[in-house]
Amino acid sequence: MRKLISIFALMGLCLGLGAQERGDVVEQADGYQWPTDAAVLEKLDAWQDLKFGVLLHWGLYSIPGIVESWNLCNEDWVVRPEGSKYEEYKQWYWGLSKDFNPVDFNPSQWAKVCADAGMKYVIFTTKHHDGFCLFDSEYTDFKANGDYLKGVLDAYRTQNFMIGTYFSKPDWHHEGFWNPYYATPNRMPNYKKEKHPEWWNSYVEYTQNQLQEITGGRYGKLDILWLDGGWITGDEVGLNELLSAMRAKNPGLICVDRTIEGPNENYQTPEQMVPDRQINHPWESCISLGNDWGWTPENHYKSAQRIINTLAQITAKGGCMVLGVGPTASGIIEDKAVVILEEIGSWMRRNGEAIYNTRPTAIYNDGDIWFNASKDGKTLYAIYALPEGSNLPATLSWSGNSPAGKVTLLSTGKKLKTSIKDGKTLVTLPKNLPNEPIALKFETK
Repeated sequence: MRKLISIFALMGLCLGLGAQERGDVVEQADGYQWPTDAAVLEKLDAWQDLKFGVLLHWGLYSIPGIVESWNLCNEDWVVRPEGSKYEEYKQWYWGLSKDFNPVDFNPSQWAKVCADAGMKYVIFTTKHHDGFCLFDSEYTDFKANGDYLKGVLDAYRTQNFMIGTYFSKPDWHHEGFWNPYYATPNRMPNYKKEKHPEWWNSYVEYTQNQLQEITGGRYGKLDILWLDGGWITGDEVGLNELLSAMRAKNPGLICVDRTIEGPNENYQTPEQMVPDRQINHPWESCISLGNDWGWTPENHYKSAQRIINTLAQITAKGGCMVLGVGPTASGIIEDKAVVILEEIGSWMRRNGEAIYNTRPTAIYNDGDIWFNASKDGKTLYAIYALPEGSNLPATLSWSGNSPAGKVTLLSTGKKLKTSIKDGKTLVTLPKNLPNEPIALKFETK
């Protein structure tokens, strides 16, 4: 993931730090390769219809409410408690495994909250970089005291979500990756593979076994395999050889080998940012609801309005948005996050037609107005992303995308007074509208 490629010029909307890779904002390059598997292309098209998903980070880091895994990494941007000693800290962190006891574990609550928010697909962390497994792996004892992956996926299937699993290729707990013979200076393997091929092979075999556990049918059919930790490529752990078997059991499986350009990055994933332009291949901005991906006690959540505005911009530029939500250590989504997600869902129920099942249109933006088109291109939607702290204006105007007939307010179906002059459209808004982003619907010439 630490692959900051400037060619893509994704310096548009930076949405804060904190991520699968702390300290970075992850960009993507233009080197996208379209899949050749017809089933994968079909699944990608279905995924692009959904637009809005959830990325659930949950694990050992949720117990003390700290940044996910990264305090284990001995790099100069990592901030551990003042006066702590690195090796002692690592042992304390590994020891959290005995304290993982989510007494209120309620994946049905998670799934309902996300469904009510208008989300349509889920990515769940089966294992983060710390190596702690939330599934019942037969290849390690460093795992939760229950098969939480099954419970989560079953709950989201009940809500008709497209199902995805996050898996970290790097595993800092496995001795074939960070061997205790050496110190651990950074996120990389702490030895030369050429010098200790048996260590490396043990890690590769372990990784392949766990990927086959997740995708082999025990957890039902999967739609997305979301592989994190791009400082280790899929090729290094034999992903090419595994994918055929995975797709035999999960037809059309979308593989996301994050930041690794090539045939196994079926969609790209700029992190904590939105591209500065429209992109015409599959991509997804992964953006956290708070400052961190996992739950922290003082997490400062983004407003519903900010999330809606960002979603409008992302979809107009051709992407999907996966929103990071971190359940608490006890196993619920906390109330203050639920309130924000409910507000997003209320807006989506009234205006979701302008988001779901849409595709980009050539003229996609004018100021704070973002445009989407129906899949057949006959209907356009204009979403006014009301800036935070501002009031709705009396009128909206834009150039291009001239309506051919009536313009309606999507949330009510009310026809709006509209005039067009010299290619500029002017729409008068009703009085006493809620002070929130609004969506308009019209046919175009």
